[in-house]
Amino acid sequence: MTILFFTVSINSQEKLPYHQIPQMKENYTAQNTVARMIDGLGFRYYWATEGLRAEDLAYQPQGEGRDCQKTVNHLYDLSNMMLRLIKTEFKQEIEKEKMTFVEMRKQTLLNLQAISNRIKASKNLSEFTVKKESKISVPFFNVINGPIADAIWHAGQVASFRRSSGNPINSKVNHFTGTVRE
Repeated sequence: MTILFFTVSINSQEKLPYHQIPQMKENYTAQNTVARMIDGLGFRYYWATEGLRAEDLAYQPQGEGRDCQKTVNHLYDLSNMMLRLIKTEFKQEIEKEKMTFVEMRKQTLLNLQAISNRIKASKNLSEFTVKKESKISVPFFNVINGPIADAIWHAGQVASFRRSSGNPINSKVNHFTGTVRE
């Protein structure tokens, strides 16, 4: 298990990860491809959650299902699940139960950055395959179609919820290029 101990201090002048998608060399390895999926998720999550108001967080579509805040909580949990599945310990600055929305958003973005960095640093994605008693119990493919795909889905829900509550995403965000027009 790889352990990343890392303290991050972000004040109001520093930008959180994923304001824009980080530049990456055109080196199409499996690791870089999966890391780029995580970076794309981070970018989408950043902008889906940027500037959310209390009424946005309370928004819930009619019928059953999570409200926006519970969806944000679920995204935080998925980021921690991904850290565990790629055998990476990453310090959570505050216990989940004590986190404000702003703190949870920050920690989720930092978790996603740690996941991307760990995957890029790996030699082979098979090192993340979970084995019990010498048998494969969770292949890495399940991480892709499980928590990674689920998190992308839920980031889209947050974007949809905020639009429905009257607070759409910044129109200068370009999801295709991972940039923001000034």
